[in-house]
Amino acid sequence: APTHRSRRERRGQAGSLVQIDASPHDWLEGRGPRLTLFAAIDDATGAVLALLFRAEEDAHGYFLLVRAIVTTCGRPLSVYHDRHSIFRVNAPETVAEQLADAREPTQFGRLLDEVGIASVIARSPQAKGRVERLFGTLQDRLTSVLRLAGATNEAEATACLPAFLADYNSRFTVPAAEVGDCYRAMEAGMDRDTFFCFKYQRTVGMDNTVRFGGARIQLRPGPGRRSWARAVVEVKERLDGSVAVSYHGECLTTTPAPGEAPTGPTGLSLSQH
Repeated sequence: APTHRSRRERRGQAGSLVQIDASPHDWLEGRGPRLTLFAAIDDATGAVLALLFRAEEDAHGYFLLVRAIVTTCGRPLSVYHDRHSIFRVNAPETVAEQLADAREPTQFGRLLDEVGIASVIARSPQAKGRVERLFGTLQDRLTSVLRLAGATNEAEATACLPAFLADYNSRFTVPAAEVGDCYRAMEAGMDRDTFFCFKYQRTVGMDNTVRFGGARIQLRPGPGRRSWARAVVEVKERLDGSVAVSYHGECLTTTPAPGEAPTGPTGLSLSQH
């Protein structure tokens, strides 16, 4: 017998639950590359909180999406998403995770934990039907707007989104069942760049360098420490592509390290021949 499904009531207050997803589609109708549209919709009001285009569905896009929500509205209580590996670890548990009785979060999961947003996993595509239906509407209305604007690339398509978003929300947003909302502002001292970045643990080499992304970062001596050798530091890759290194919350002074010595046919560096 087919699974019995029933329509879920909207959440009572705005900001209680925000549905997020991404849809790859020929948004430019052959005039340019195939793009992926990221979207966030408030479950209580149907207001579209943010839209953005990227080449593909990736964690970077969801970081930008949540940052846009937090900047314009505040932090919702929870976000509703599917089972994509960006949101949850789908691989079997490691021995360390079994001993700790906790799973290591993904980068996106870590972000939600740090900013205080609950992660809610949909059990089926139908469960997050509000954002799924939104994409169906956008594939009709937004593609028409992009066609009239003559958009042929990601930048031109992105430029059309603010006006479209304002018009869409003025037409289709409905009042929440309960007065007030659950959006929370970032507390004083909560620097967005501290949270909205990718974080990696690295052990400093004996030459005070950290390997990251195929390159090496040179750590300079600090006021209270001349060497960082063997220290475990945190490398932060910001959304604008810049990289910072910190140790116990202290941002360290860094410079690009000299490149590796070129190797000859025997595998030895040329200076060793």
